[in-house]
Amino acid sequence: LKVIAIDEQLRVIYEDNVHFDKDLPEFKTQGGVYIHNDRLTVTSPVLMWVKALDMILEKMKSSGFNFSQVRAMSGAGQQHGSVYWKKGSIQILKNASPELPLHQSLKGCFSVSDSPIWMDSSTASQCRALEKALGGAQHLASVTGSRAYERFTGNQIAKIYSQNPEVYKQTERISLVSSFAASLFLGVYAPIDYSDGSGMNLLQIWEKAWSKPCLDACAPGLEERLGCPVPSHSVLGPISPYYSQRYGFSPDCKIVAFTGDNPASLAGMRLQEGDIAISLGTSDTLFLWIQEPTPALEGHILCNPVDSQTYMALLCFKNGSLMRERIRDECSSGSWDEFSKALSSTDAGNSGNLGFYFDVMEITPEAVGIHRFNRDNQKVVPRFPKEVEIRALIEGQFMAKRIHAEKLGYKV
Repeated sequence: LKVIAIDEQLRVIYEDNVHFDKDLPEFKTQGGVYIHNDRLTVTSPVLMWVKALDMILEKMKSSGFNFSQVRAMSGAGQQHGSVYWKKGSIQILKNASPELPLHQSLKGCFSVSDSPIWMDSSTASQCRALEKALGGAQHLASVTGSRAYERFTGNQIAKIYSQNPEVYKQTERISLVSSFAASLFLGVYAPIDYSDGSGMNLLQIWEKAWSKPCLDACAPGLEERLGCPVPSHSVLGPISPYYSQRYGFSPDCKIVAFTGDNPASLAGMRLQEGDIAISLGTSDTLFLWIQEPTPALEGHILCNPVDSQTYMALLCFKNGSLMRERIRDECSSGSWDEFSKALSSTDAGNSGNLGFYFDVMEITPEAVGIHRFNRDNQKVVPRFPKEVEIRALIEGQFMAKRIHAEKLGYKV
């Protein structure tokens, strides 16, 4: 959990973090999560998140941070994860005693104590059922911006309903991680925002309303448990009196809708129409501002957090930095400088030589293995000369990004 405070000039005046494994060892998480025995189910304990918030605010208080100067607050949460509030919890949230840390007041408030998160891939059967109910994967993508994905919230809710109908019945509200965090500050249930809500397989991205066929396919009575979605930049209301009394926040401090981590990246990088951003990590992520999207079977279309009338596209490529590092190690003795020199020594277009490099099963597109082709479109084995191999990797990766972005409606 990270906190950052900025002034009106956008200068950072305070930052800190709580590390789940190290600072909250009593929850016994690894990387902030529990990986279950089936290796598919991945969850995080909800109370760990609440306790981390208590901890970070106490750290700020003891450092002398002046909470009364905070005018507004917003945040970002990992997409897709969900929190299940037990019936009657709204009253406990509203009336939490400022004498107690919040995690103590809320400890009995969750019908599901371990929240499913974005790493979970245990809902394959629910995904198939949802696509079938909506008339196929492409039709579901056309309505919600994405085909059915195992980590997406609608499929997680469907699993909880089918496996534990009693637990679902006891649930009065379902929050995303982002709207859950906003609820803690608001003292009432915060609505889900359009942008993070687009990662659920439940929101009609064109009408910005829940899709009844999707809701019905996942669980009964779901609409009232989700509440009405709102634009991502909505001011939700003033901060809960709990924080004014316990930490000295001004009662006028505004809570702005929280959103998902990917939409927040688009907003934070201040992307505008026609811009494209690429995050080169273990997985490569590409996101862009888009006016007229065409949802496809690969990638995601989400409502734009900055401008509710436009959209953002998100593409994830699993074979990112680890693939580049392997070719660097094989072709340039593990040196990025040598890698760059070799890349510069070959011409753009690589004399027609092209490669697709997938060490692990790729998601965009579904493919695996190393595939090399020469200018005559013939397969090349075993490999290209080292400098040709390096350019084939880089050009192949970036051409794939452009092609899949164009499929989603991006115009160069």
